[in-house]
Amino acid sequence: MTEPLLRVRDLKTYFVTERGGGTARAVDGVSFDVYPGETLGIVGESGCGKTVTSLSILRLIPEPPGHILSGSLIEFEGRNLLTLRPPELRAIRGNEVAMIFQEPMTSLNPVFTVGDQIAEAAIVHQRLPRKQARARAIEMLRLVGIPDPEERVDHYPHQLSGGMSQRVMIAMALVCHPKLLIADEPTTALDVTIQAQILELLDRLQAELGMAVLLITHDLGIVAGTSDRVVVMYAGQVVETAATPELFAHPLHPYTEGLMAAVPRIDTRVSQVRGRLHTIPGQVPAASGWPAGCRFHPRCPYAWDRCTAEEPPLLDAGRGEPGSHAVRCWLLTEPRRRTPQA
Repeated sequence: MTEPLLRVRDLKTYFVTERGGGTARAVDGVSFDVYPGETLGIVGESGCGKTVTSLSILRLIPEPPGHILSGSLIEFEGRNLLTLRPPELRAIRGNEVAMIFQEPMTSLNPVFTVGDQIAEAAIVHQRLPRKQARARAIEMLRLVGIPDPEERVDHYPHQLSGGMSQRVMIAMALVCHPKLLIADEPTTALDVTIQAQILELLDRLQAELGMAVLLITHDLGIVAGTSDRVVVMYAGQVVETAATPELFAHPLHPYTEGLMAAVPRIDTRVSQVRGRLHTIPGQVPAASGWPAGCRFHPRCPYAWDRCTAEEPPLLDAGRGEPGSHAVRCWLLTEPRRRTPQA
């Protein structure tokens, strides 16, 4: 099997909260691999630790109040990113590993033209002269489908629409042809038609450039259409991971089941949908006070005594190759209990 491009093992990123409120265990023992050329989707509700995981990979967690605990491993092409000195890390950020952040309208610097912001990475990482970097910026704007790139290169962020700003963010991320692109909610602020265009663009560019993509989203529809494998996160942990077709055909964790059931289906009549969409009761608990035992048990329809007392590990579901489908749930050991409790 091909070696992973990115290996994350037992990642723990904690934040010390103000006024002695305790420690928020935002990411608490997360492990996954990203292979060359594939798209790995990380999905879960707001507050489950998806974005903190992505920021931890590039060591963009503000310290203090945040810190990545010793024993965590983030390895890119065999190099442990957590032990690199700042100059070595800067040589990787934006060059070999790039990131598209949430909210492009606030991620772009309002006082520099989009051309200058795209060209900066080429100047810093590839030592291009300013004139060549500007030509590269125009080339990237054309690549991401922005019309009249020779004119748009001199525009400021406030002169662009939300969809065009997101395309500029993609151009900035890809200007150095990275091996891994981390896309954190790349379509959140966009309307549905622009979302589809951006996802189609990312898919095309991935095929052309041969890069791997780590796609972070709360939208299962996006995951279904773009990802090769899926990691489902809840309360700072991985609760299920599988190949995308396998996960959608056989979701085994009650949280994954709930997420699937909450997705509106196009074959359901509007009259049937109103007032009847499935919801998962409760909400994600605070990271400074995860429940004992299984962290999903207060919201789970199947929970029993063992779930409240003993935290389950990631268990092999035994479907396909070993480890290809793993679930953090005691139901895997006692499937007869998969009957909603009163």
